[in-house]
Amino acid sequence: MKNNYIQLVPSNSSFAPQVAEYYRRNKDFLKAFEPERSEEFYSPKYQKNALEQEQAAYEAKTAFAFYIIPVTQPSKIIGKIALNNVVWGAFCSAFLGYKLDKDFVNQGYMSMAVGMLTNYAFESLGLHRIEGNVMPRNKASLRVLEKNHFVNEGISKSYLKINGVWEDHIHMVKINDAMQ
Repeated sequence: MKNNYIQLVPSNSSFAPQVAEYYRRNKDFLKAFEPERSEEFYSPKYQKNALEQEQAAYEAKTAFAFYIIPVTQPSKIIGKIALNNVVWGAFCSAFLGYKLDKDFVNQGYMSMAVGMLTNYAFESLGLHRIEGNVMPRNKASLRVLEKNHFVNEGISKSYLKINGVWEDHIHMVKINDAMQ
């Protein structure tokens, strides 16, 4: 998937050095929004294994992970966006997850990426529902979902363990109206 500014490229184990570098340069920035990480997490070897798992999930249609790459810098990974825990059948839903390089926030890149992935989920995959969960203090992330017409369905108490603390999350949802 591509527009004039970014492209979303599916996981590929050859990205391991770039992904490890992305995580290293954003280690402090992402700490407030992610689980605690071991030092091994930041190595190309660890990331290669993670990318291989993402590729297997993509092929099994249980998750769809993409790396965000600027069109003008085709070898630089600036983020990740994914549909996780895809459940088919009567549920036909997935959880949305995303993260962006500290040097690229507040420039519209993530809003674009969420829009592109939502279109893919609804139009190509045929999903009915996408759920995103965001900590109330993460105003930028909430704004990304609001701009993409996700609706607040309430608070999930102690939803995820972020940086060692169980955090509440606002449950944001977008429904594929074409399937109603």
